[in-house]
Amino acid sequence: MIWQSPISPGTSLYEATVPERPPYPTMPGSRKADVAIIGGGYTGLQAAYNLARAGTDVTLIDACRFGDGASGRNGGQFGTGQRAWADEAEEALGHERAQLLFGMAENAKRYVLDFAETHGIDIEFVPGQLSVSHKKSLEKDYRNHVDAMAERFGYPHLTFMDREETVSRLGSSHYHFGIRDTGTGHIHPMKLLVGLAKQAALAGAKLFEQTKALKIEKQGGAIVIETTHGTITADRALIACNAYIGNLEPVTASHVMPIRSFIGATTALSDHPEVLPGGESVDDSRFVVRYFRKSKDGRLLFGGREAYTADNPRDISSHIRRQISEIYPALANIEITHAWGGSVGITMPRQPFYREVIPGVTTIGGYSGHGVMLSNYCGKLFADLTLGNKTELDLLGDLKIPAFPGGMRFRSVLLFLALSWYALRDRF
Repeated sequence: MIWQSPISPGTSLYEATVPERPPYPTMPGSRKADVAIIGGGYTGLQAAYNLARAGTDVTLIDACRFGDGASGRNGGQFGTGQRAWADEAEEALGHERAQLLFGMAENAKRYVLDFAETHGIDIEFVPGQLSVSHKKSLEKDYRNHVDAMAERFGYPHLTFMDREETVSRLGSSHYHFGIRDTGTGHIHPMKLLVGLAKQAALAGAKLFEQTKALKIEKQGGAIVIETTHGTITADRALIACNAYIGNLEPVTASHVMPIRSFIGATTALSDHPEVLPGGESVDDSRFVVRYFRKSKDGRLLFGGREAYTADNPRDISSHIRRQISEIYPALANIEITHAWGGSVGITMPRQPFYREVIPGVTTIGGYSGHGVMLSNYCGKLFADLTLGNKTELDLLGDLKIPAFPGGMRFRSVLLFLALSWYALRDRF
């Protein structure tokens, strides 16, 4: 029987194709630890792995199974940099800070690839990404971005694609032009997640699934986490829940908003060799971004329908199929074998949120669609910081991340209205 997440709709292709997904026990009663971690995604597990291998007593809990959240259900794309292009960040933050943030993202990219190689985890890495535009008016911006990245940020892996090249590399005439990035790629996210959890356990971290955190507070000099299976008393704690924070901690919840994103996987495209012949992943210029790629066995994995409420669509496949057919009309009737959804954690400026929310309690999240690289690296950096080492997390701590307006009661409504407006603008 294939496990289906109680918090995310649909069984993913990743779950169906990972060779094994070992279960971990629920927490058997109250316990003590040096560091407690809430959240068994990339951030939490990387923190647990790096702390445990340094001899720290670590307890990590997750409300469901590891990978039921964004870490096991995402689009699998690395991207390059943070969510905003480096030259856009330069306008707001200045060149030095933008360069440092870009360098951090490049370090994150190398860290994930090195981690997988070191531990023999087959993450199915495929190089190459195409960023394509649905608006002719963006051509100057795309050309300038290629130049800026090479000249001011030392990143020579981008080339501008005219319409002819874009059509050829996509196998579609839907987009006008684009950028090819040979310095990044895409992976099988669940294989990375399963391999990471295994390494954290081998390092000595105590890992527990289906153990939900109900309350976190400071009592005297200790952090006390109340769970469904007892309490954890620790010297320090990391909240690594990202989009699944719920009402556990109000500061994180007010700064990191979950939005729903959905992905469909088709049968293998054996009769359509023209579709992405180079194997690159793709993201487009819409605010409500569409992202797609081919899996190792030749299926099209297509994500693009976002919903800004907590409700799931009744039929994910029909919405995904409609978007696929806009880009690839020949695939209008192709079978969709798997369709699934999950929540992406975003912040107002689409930059990561890092803060000490209670003395001794750190929260990290809000990767805004760039979490495959950044979450792994931020988990590692939290471990480094806890062990007394200087890290790049201060770069994130210096970012001005405002809370979403409206408070807990109205913020979802206001976000829905704002993002619906941007989605409408995507059409023109």
